[in-house]
Parts: sequence; C-alpha cells; structure tokens
Amino acid sequence: MSESIEINLNNKEIERKLLELSKKGQDLRPLMKNIAGIFAYSAEENFKDEGRPDKWQDLSKTTKEKRKKKGHWPGSILQVEGKLAASISTDYDENSAVIGSNLEYAAIHQLGGDAGRNKKTKIPARPYLKLTEADQQEILDETMKYFQG
Repeated sequence: MSESIEINLNNKEIERKLLELSKKGQDLRPLMKNIAGIFAYSAEENFKDEGRPDKWQDLSKTTKEKRKKKGHWPGSILQVEGKLAASISTDYDENSAVIGSNLEYAAIHQLGGDAGRNKKTKIPARPYLKLTEADQQEILDETMKYFQG
C-alpha cells in the first residue's frame, strides 16, 4: 500500500511572484516589441556588414560589370538602390515577433535559387534576416529580464 505525502507551502511571497509571472505571460507584447527591435537591428547590421558572421558570397564579375555601366559599382552587394533594406519591416503582438519583406525578390536573396529568364541565373543565398549567436543571446537576455523585472 502506498501512502501519499502532501506538502503545502504557505508563502505569500512565492504566491505573489507566481501570480506576477502568470500575468506577465498572458500578454508578452512588451517583450515581443523588444525582440522585434533586435530583429530589425540585426538585419541592419547584416546589410552593413554584408553578412554576419559569415560574409555573403561576392557578386559575379558579370553583375559587377552591369552595375558599373549603370553607375552602381563599386557599391554594396544587396543595395543597388536600397529598396530591399528599406522594405524590411517588423511586427509584433502579445505572442510573437516577426520580420520580413514584401518585395517579390526578397526570398531569392535570403534563400538563394534560380532566377531570371528560364531560371538560368543562380543566385547564392545571402541571408540578411539571419540572427547571430549574439543576437540570440540578446533575445534570451531580454526574455530573462522581462520575467525577472
């Protein structure tokens, strides 16, 4: 026959803290706003550094020549006119934070793939929406701070 043991804590401080954590967990909007800000800053740094921590693959000789003829080279890899970087937007609600672009060509530059007429041009992945380990740690730190504060 097994006997059960019941332990009751009568600690108002623990109860108060648990209730506080429960309330914070119901609407994470302030935390998600901070995380969206980290996403945005990370993307800006990726464009500025042309890839972090690994640099993006350089442009092909042909692409550089075409850009030079149009007065856009030397320049930045994914920023001929700056439309892609300017299109990056974030959003957040009480449960999530997101980042992205609504440009038709945004995904091909993020993920890489075949493009152009008859898909003859190979575009290498140049992940501009990539979080570094430091970015991820910052998100974790913000999360810990949110629930501790």
